[in-house]
Amino acid sequence: MKKTIQKKQNCLGKICMYLLLIGLSLIMLLPFVWMLSASLKLDKDVFRFPIQWIPKEFVWNNYKLIWTKVPFLTFFKNTVKLTVIITILQLITSSFAAYAFAKLEFRGRDMLFLTYVGTIAVPWQVYMVPQFIMMRRFGLNDTHLAIILLQTFTAFGVFLMRQFYLSVPNELSDAARIDGLNEYGIYYRIMLPLSKPALASLTIFSFVAVWNDFMGPLIYFSSERLKTIQLGLRMFIAQYSADYALIMAASLVSLVPVIILFISLQHFFIEGVATTGLKG
Repeated sequence: MKKTIQKKQNCLGKICMYLLLIGLSLIMLLPFVWMLSASLKLDKDVFRFPIQWIPKEFVWNNYKLIWTKVPFLTFFKNTVKLTVIITILQLITSSFAAYAFAKLEFRGRDMLFLTYVGTIAVPWQVYMVPQFIMMRRFGLNDTHLAIILLQTFTAFGVFLMRQFYLSVPNELSDAARIDGLNEYGIYYRIMLPLSKPALASLTIFSFVAVWNDFMGPLIYFSSERLKTIQLGLRMFIAQYSADYALIMAASLVSLVPVIILFISLQHFFIEGVATTGLKG
């Protein structure tokens, strides 16, 4: 009898938990539903109250106008270019440095790691002006190379990858050294294949951060041919008004690559979040 009551209580608890999670998910999705609805309306109907969730007439032309009113395709290509290059470079540099901090013994390793990771606590606004002056003296302002060089290294990525590498038994590395592998071979043949969940997590974090970056391109890019999606969205705002329907349509288009990436890597991402903090 007690077991039956306990099973019913557990079942009721799970139902309540699922209902709560479904409710929270719907609340989180509400802004995206409104964005989709607004992107298919005339600009004058976007902020009509009460909200008309399903437009009387679907204005599909908004999705055509975003490519012609501003050079949105150029901005899209620039964003893809910067995001892919920076993400790949961050994966290489972060995983390589994390392996050294996690598995190699050298003098001052822990202090160097703490100093490097401590830079996460320094706001970017503190040193963005010196960075810009440095890039300008190098002649790299108004070039994609400036953003690429500045974002190639990430302390957060090193920290994330190091936490994962610490969970890998040292016996694997020792056995590989006995078999004749050097440190580069251990990193490439053992650590990288085992670190797919952490690499997937870092890929998502890096991709989203670079894709959504606004201040960096705003500071360094003055030529229209170099600008990114985030700067392109701002072009739909005129001096006295804004084309909100076009902004919503362009925002939805810019979300597509991020959504595709997350859906493709969600299994590894969840696994990576669960395992990167096991050992510190």
